[in-house]
Amino acid sequence: MTEIPLDTPSKETTLARVLIIDDHPLFRKGARLLLEPEAGFQVVGEASSGAEGIRLAETIETDLILLDLNMAKMDGLETLRRLRLTHPDTRVVMLTVSDHEQDLVAALRGGASGYLLKDTEPDELLAQLHQVLEGRLVLSESLTEHLMRAVRREQEPTPIEQAGLTEREVEILRGISEGLSNKLIARQLDITEGTVKVHVKHLLSKLNLHSRVEAAVWAVEQQRPR
Repeated sequence: MTEIPLDTPSKETTLARVLIIDDHPLFRKGARLLLEPEAGFQVVGEASSGAEGIRLAETIETDLILLDLNMAKMDGLETLRRLRLTHPDTRVVMLTVSDHEQDLVAALRGGASGYLLKDTEPDELLAQLHQVLEGRLVLSESLTEHLMRAVRREQEPTPIEQAGLTEREVEILRGISEGLSNKLIARQLDITEGTVKVHVKHLLSKLNLHSRVEAAVWAVEQQRPR
């Protein structure tokens, strides 16, 4: 477990503080080199296991946690579950080699802010992490169809023309499909974040979907030419 000194030169823009939890030293080193101040990030800590990562998250302030999925003793999903209990507002992105549907769905339902594959191009990865910091949910493009298949397999969503969505719920669904957080949707529609949460709950129920991630993927799917 390594904590990085915080005596880097001051920047005009605030650097996003990142904690990396991964049991591969070579990957942690590569990620730290990529997430440099020039890219808008500062790695403030590294952990080689889920347990170490949870302990470190208690001692340092972080804006973003990059979390591996396949780790010994405590895997990424269990680590994610515990982090969500203690740090519900911290954005956690799964960064993994696994493209299995069950892992993807479990992570998103567990509260991950994104699910990205480790073979993502560096520039694309940086851009997606910046989107997470803006309140958006991110997903490697190759995984979109995986998630859609998982949604279809569990149960068929209610067609939008039969769901009886209100005009406001349609507006919020559009924001969800664009990857906006509740806070950003509230700002866009000039309503409170609490009101957005209520609308999200209602529209998920009407559409027979489990999560806003499923709603986002489903909404995008509906816009594709048939």
